[in-house]
Amino acid sequence: MTAAERARRAAEDSLEDYAFRYVPRSFRRWSTLAVGGTALGSIAFLADFSIGASIGMEHGTLNALLGILLASVIIFLVGLPISVYAARYNLDIDLLTRGCGFGYRGSVITTLIFAGFTCLFFALEGAIMAQALHVGLGVALPVGYLLSTLVVIPIVFFGMRALERLQRWTTPLWLVLALVPLVWVVLTDPDVVESFLAFDGAGEGVVELGAVVACAAVCFALAPQLAEQLDYLRFMPPRTRANRGRWWASVLLAGPGWVAFSGAKQMIGVFLAVYVLARVDPTLGGRAAEPVVQILGLYERLMPDWLAVVLAMTLVVVAQVKINVTNGYSGSLACLNACTRLTRRYPGRTPFVLVNLSAAYGLMVMDVFALMSFVLSLYANVVMAWLVTVAVDIAVNKRLLGISPVVPEHRRGMLHDWNPVGLVSVGAASLLSLLTFFGVFGEALRPFAVGVAILVAAVVTPTVAALTRGQWYLRRRWDGIDLPLIDDQGSPSAARLRCHVTGYTFERPDMLASAEPGPFGETQHISSLALTLADADRYVLPADGGSATAAPPWETRGTPQMVDRQARGGAVMR
Repeated sequence: MTAAERARRAAEDSLEDYAFRYVPRSFRRWSTLAVGGTALGSIAFLADFSIGASIGMEHGTLNALLGILLASVIIFLVGLPISVYAARYNLDIDLLTRGCGFGYRGSVITTLIFAGFTCLFFALEGAIMAQALHVGLGVALPVGYLLSTLVVIPIVFFGMRALERLQRWTTPLWLVLALVPLVWVVLTDPDVVESFLAFDGAGEGVVELGAVVACAAVCFALAPQLAEQLDYLRFMPPRTRANRGRWWASVLLAGPGWVAFSGAKQMIGVFLAVYVLARVDPTLGGRAAEPVVQILGLYERLMPDWLAVVLAMTLVVVAQVKINVTNGYSGSLACLNACTRLTRRYPGRTPFVLVNLSAAYGLMVMDVFALMSFVLSLYANVVMAWLVTVAVDIAVNKRLLGISPVVPEHRRGMLHDWNPVGLVSVGAASLLSLLTFFGVFGEALRPFAVGVAILVAAVVTPTVAALTRGQWYLRRRWDGIDLPLIDDQGSPSAARLRCHVTGYTFERPDMLASAEPGPFGETQHISSLALTLADADRYVLPADGGSATAAPPWETRGTPQMVDRQARGGAVMR
């Protein structure tokens, strides 16, 4: 199969769902509210309940609540610039990471980190569903693991269109089943609220900084959920004067705002654990952290046992399908993206759906759920190093210092393969935080491992960018096309150009000038997709000579508004 044939195959929307490139305006037909609602529908997962219950039972209610609040505030601040950029420029986390300090190939590392997250959380959520099938129907856990894996495959294959419909129709059902019984218990049994606030868990019942930070460390592992939110937010329509309010509301709620809902669910998880221990069975022990035990215990206090089982099963299955179709979808895109960039071959998304779900099934069989707190605390160190690096590059290097190009670049040929800014930051932050996590610097610092990752990434990212003078962000300053990249509204242009390799037309942000002239010496255009899949560099324009790889003077010294005006004028491309 030639490069052109591979590019034509990958251009089929139903197969790749824009895994490698900017999402064109012609495909983004959903309203701001539809996109935001779909993104929020994916956070119906029940692992939040279990995470909250686990840290609450270990450190007590007050420490758990403060830890959840601390993690939520930091995740919101980290997610804010990333979400706004993804929605404004219609890029997923991988494409965004390329131009935020990692380079064309360097971002493969973070893509694999994200793929690992989707596998891990698919396994945790699948295990919860298997537990429900075991309790409600007597299905053996290994069989339940398999069923929870197989049930999402048909939906994941169809991509964004199927996911949007699923999330839209199931969210109201989830909200009713999850919240109505909880509200009823709080209103009719106020004594349990007092028990909840006074619950000490395995701790001493006092607020301790180390315990608060240890609780937050587990919660930080949920931060990559932001990347899954971006897989929806990248379909956001252009921001205009008419929809500005709705656009910002949807982006804030469905982007960084997801953590507010997640944090609330973690707090509910602590409450439910205390409730089942106080009102159902004090001998449950660690099983009180299992969502199916919590939900079933809650329902059985309010209704006949048979109805409680039916409704509890319905809630768990709906919640797990809602999140695991997102895990499977996002994980397959991440794996496909990494594989295609490294091999320049397009095997399609379907094989990676199966690979991703097979890995998740293996984690379920190994009972990763029993090690949830340890695994999540360990994973959080690398996760936060990556996301803080991207967020700081956007907020500080791009918007404040002007070292990094303001408009994020993702196209091969425009980027260096490797950028030391992101790679050094993630490497240093991950290494130091992991050493702290394993006690190399002493037990007193061990609970603060994730804080080390955040602090080091926040300091190293702008430091390395300043030391390298931003020379590794761009291989070229201009993509060879005179048409403006940004329209008058500040959104990516919808102008279309024909790719001479595939023969298809693509929107302006997807296109570059080709190094191969036409039959009469005219400039030809090539899509970023075709360039990604090309075997050789025959279509890649040469790099700018000498110091021209640095950002032009007006870009490094000008304000972000000046940069945006230059992009709209089309004079210089970042």
